[in-house]
Amino acid sequence: MFESYEILKRYCLENEVKMIDFKMIDLDGRWRHLTIPAERFTEKTLTGGIGFDGSNYGFAPTEKSDMVFIPDLSSAFYDPFSTVKTLCMIGDIFVIGNPHKRFDQDPRAIAIAAEEYLKSTGAADEVRIGPEFEFFVFDGVKYELKPDKVSFELDSYQSEWNSGREDSLGFKVPLKGGYHVDAPFDVLYNLRSEICMLLEERGVKVKYHHHEVGAPGQQEIEVEFGGLTEMADKTMLIKHIIKNAAFRAGKSATFMPKPVFGEAGNGLHVHIHLFKDGEPVFYDAKGYSGLSKTAMYFMGGILRHAASLSGIMNPATNSYKRLVPGYEAPVNICFGTANRSSVIRIPDYAKRPEDKRFEYRAGDGTANPYLAYAAMLMAGIDGIKNKIDPVKEGFGPYDVNLYKLPEEEKKKIKSLPRSLDEALDALEADNDYLTAGGVFPKHLIEIWIEKKRNAARSVNLMPHPAEFGLYYDL
Repeated sequence: MFESYEILKRYCLENEVKMIDFKMIDLDGRWRHLTIPAERFTEKTLTGGIGFDGSNYGFAPTEKSDMVFIPDLSSAFYDPFSTVKTLCMIGDIFVIGNPHKRFDQDPRAIAIAAEEYLKSTGAADEVRIGPEFEFFVFDGVKYELKPDKVSFELDSYQSEWNSGREDSLGFKVPLKGGYHVDAPFDVLYNLRSEICMLLEERGVKVKYHHHEVGAPGQQEIEVEFGGLTEMADKTMLIKHIIKNAAFRAGKSATFMPKPVFGEAGNGLHVHIHLFKDGEPVFYDAKGYSGLSKTAMYFMGGILRHAASLSGIMNPATNSYKRLVPGYEAPVNICFGTANRSSVIRIPDYAKRPEDKRFEYRAGDGTANPYLAYAAMLMAGIDGIKNKIDPVKEGFGPYDVNLYKLPEEEKKKIKSLPRSLDEALDALEADNDYLTAGGVFPKHLIEIWIEKKRNAARSVNLMPHPAEFGLYYDL
């Protein structure tokens, strides 16, 4: 947004900006923030940075936790939820020194390194990412995690479970019946439109928005393509806008993969394609579904590494409650044209050379977007480098509903991990493609695996309410 300190300072004075807020990404993929009065922002802030404790972000050991962040002026945006006029910008994380050195565990640094690594291969000089954001908006959320009580309770006015309420007017969305429902069923339409306008005003171009399959307020917003780091930045902004706009409206938005039993879950489908000198790399009119050999190799790399990718793109125990057959969530490691039951879908409507791409459908919103998008790119590059042919590897194409295949045919198709522990086992065994070119530091992968194993362990140790129904009387 701003090219220099002088332009920023003049803008703040002319527009009466009172506060400047800095957003930093932690290891899990949450924004942390720190705010200073606008008049305290000086040129020294852009060179010396602002100090903070990195251990609380999930990064460095406590004994080496003093770090600084330096703001990226180009990332600036207005925060529409602050009562005091506030300008926000993303902070890049550095190790203290003279001069400061970029912290190699900073997820944003890894995304940038992945894009540079792509250029160094000569296969392409640009990757474009197009995510689809699925999320639920609830009218009430309660949960308790205590020794004597483990419970959660959700409420959605529009869901059919509220058809007997005294204030009901009869328009309730049936189970799994929310796809593209119109008003008056679609009571969240105005909120989605407000969210989209807030995004547009902040440089995020929206393709469309609609109600998704899930009856209790499942939504989708799809945005236009951008570069890898650019789209990771925008993913964080999109989640910030969605959550806070819902909160301001007295509602609660979540990207949790499977918040409602028996309903569709939330995915983060990611469309991806490569360009070189502005020309599309993935297009070949004679190839399968219009894809070039490079595109097929890139796809082959993602499919070969799909199990370990799950450890980064599906890093929550709840992720594997979504990745089950029967809910449009892909569990089969294969590809096909217009096939929503495969991990990779090639959109049949994308015919033009510059639109030719494919979509990885397994990821979800619990992923750190910088690490997830970078990992996808690194898996694809590995496929190009090693000429991994997805057809010869047995990944397809499958242009049929995989859930309706004969059992013998189903057994030939590998499946994604069934739990977070399985995914982390795969990531532990298969991560050389991530560390190529020094993009993912080995110690970051080790820290990530340990952190996620601890989370899985805490969930596995906790008694589940369903267990009382199954075993209490035995």
